[in-house]
Amino acid sequence: MRGHGGPVRALAVLADGRSAISGSFDQSAILWDLDTGTARAVLRFHDGAVNAVAALPGGGFATAGEDGRVAVYAPGGGEPVQVLAAHRAPIVSLTVSPDGARLASASWDGTVRVFPLADGAEARVLEGHQGNVNAVAFLPDGRLVSGGYDACIRIWPEGAGAPLVVTLPGPVNALAVSPRNEIAAAGADGAVRIFGPNGSAIGAFEASRTPVTTLALSPDGMRLAAATIGGEIVLVDWGQRNIVRRIAGSGQPVWAVAFRPDGSELLSAGGDRLIRRWNAKSGEPIGLASAPETTERQADQQGDRGAELFRACAACHSLSADGENRAGPSLHGVFGRRIATAPGYNFSDTLKRLDIGWTAETIGKLFEIGPSRYTPGTKMPEQVISDRTDREALVRFLERATKTR
Repeated sequence: MRGHGGPVRALAVLADGRSAISGSFDQSAILWDLDTGTARAVLRFHDGAVNAVAALPGGGFATAGEDGRVAVYAPGGGEPVQVLAAHRAPIVSLTVSPDGARLASASWDGTVRVFPLADGAEARVLEGHQGNVNAVAFLPDGRLVSGGYDACIRIWPEGAGAPLVVTLPGPVNALAVSPRNEIAAAGADGAVRIFGPNGSAIGAFEASRTPVTTLALSPDGMRLAAATIGGEIVLVDWGQRNIVRRIAGSGQPVWAVAFRPDGSELLSAGGDRLIRRWNAKSGEPIGLASAPETTERQADQQGDRGAELFRACAACHSLSADGENRAGPSLHGVFGRRIATAPGYNFSDTLKRLDIGWTAETIGKLFEIGPSRYTPGTKMPEQVISDRTDREALVRFLERATKTR
């Protein structure tokens, strides 16, 4: 399924089993009809990448992202029915309690927050991780598990009290829990480790030689999907703790996986901007998906220095007239355009107040001193091109590639 303009970071199948919600670096969430493969709604609420989504009972869903907010939607989307200003840094994981009454979020501000959904009561703040919290999941018994860059998982009691802390060999990127309150944790070393309800180690295996980015367990608790930054998806028999199939994927990082309710189909999404469907038993793709030849790819083949330098920008910016906004706005027609005015992109108020028009001189200056100094308030990664000849080559390439006619 094609629709996002940037890497797809998050994915969840909704309660009806026929719909899904995805979140992307392009600042949007898309509500999908899985039977037809089409988008029902494109939701643009967040100021920044949408890093996490979760299905709610009754067909609603929640999204969260770089802006530290959680948006709660009724079935069908539209405007959020509830907005939770949650964290001081990006939210990267969401989970819903087994009874549907609580929503928990994990953030790079080092905290986990648990929100009662019905009465709007104040969130419970869980602190203790030393650094980014990357994953959070509710156990069937109501307890909460979190994992982060500090190479620990924490199992939090429902009420007051200190968490049970389990130390792992490396940073934790992803969690999954079974109907028997068992916990799978995976991360930077490519291994998946299984723990019992009390934190005791009960199994481990190497899923990949590259970091595991995300985990998902089939609804019956029998099969675990582990996706990697190298693009591979590994299917594991949870009971036997052994790998039953490897899916090659697209070759680009896979950031999200989700099973459909009967467990026969697996959805994946990641760096190629697509949502792919797989037969969860055979590993065969369902349908065909090939990326079209883009202006960026064609430009990449021109062989000049400016095109080579643009490769670092192509993940976030499209160039052509029909190019989408990605993590950053489309650059089509950028010369002569005022900053923060590209159509369809959600710019920060700080950028909108800047008095900059994009010309060869100002774009060159952007890369000479860096985005954080030249355009304070930007979310653009810090990139400085110190060599004047290289800066000029990039500007000349952009002048050619972004012409409006």
